[in-house]
Amino acid sequence: MGDHFAAFSFVDRIHDYVPGARARATFSIPDHVPAFPSCLLAEAVGQLASWIAMAHIEFRGRPVAALALETRFLRDAQPGESLELAVELESCDDDAVAYHGWADVDGARALDLIDCLGPMLPLTEFDSPAALRERFGVLCSSGAPAGRFHGIDGFHVEPGTLVPGKSATATLHVPETAPFFRDHFPRRPVFPATLLLNEMIQLALQAERGATDGPLLVPVRMTNVKVRAFTPPGQVLDLCAELAAPASGMIVASLTARAHGRMVATARVDMADRAA
Repeated sequence: MGDHFAAFSFVDRIHDYVPGARARATFSIPDHVPAFPSCLLAEAVGQLASWIAMAHIEFRGRPVAALALETRFLRDAQPGESLELAVELESCDDDAVAYHGWADVDGARALDLIDCLGPMLPLTEFDSPAALRERFGVLCSSGAPAGRFHGIDGFHVEPGTLVPGKSATATLHVPETAPFFRDHFPRRPVFPATLLLNEMIQLALQAERGATDGPLLVPVRMTNVKVRAFTPPGQVLDLCAELAAPASGMIVASLTARAHGRMVATARVDMADRAA
């Protein structure tokens, strides 16, 4: 299967598993990757929720394009660190899964996912039910070998306009092929929404940092995430971040991604000095 269960898989072993209700898991970030963005913490929690949801409905469907009411970024995760992941399902059936979850690093909370909803689509459109059922058995027993993930590359972001303190634009060129498509997904490749959101956040930070010599702000909260369409290989996305006036040390950015003028994703990110 090549990069399947390696290039974009962030669950090593599942434990404390109560079918249809909750689970805990671990993932070791390889020390050889250059970085592990906070959006990949959200991806790891979401993947754990997907495993529990798929198993609950006997691998008839899988959640895709999850909507998150709120994501709290509490600390960064570094290469070489180990994650403790947790999810609790609020409801799950063949139509959708609702859940919340979190990620800890070295016993400290790094990320909270609040009020997430993942619509279920037929699993056979995206992957092999037999392969996923077998992999789930491995994750719940001996676990997957560590060090499988080798980082993310293969796509290009072209800078656009920059108005410091106000806005920034860029163009994201999704590759025709990339290792992460083997996990996301083998039968229907889709550019991961978490990678798209990460680039949108970076654009907001670029607009903010171009306007001040003050303290370095970081994303602390993302809200109202809506992924409205799949992004296939080869797609070109126009990204935009628009900043609101600072308030109480916080800067808020509205984020959008469009393909040929059609809205693909929207979100809001709050940026602040985490050390303050």
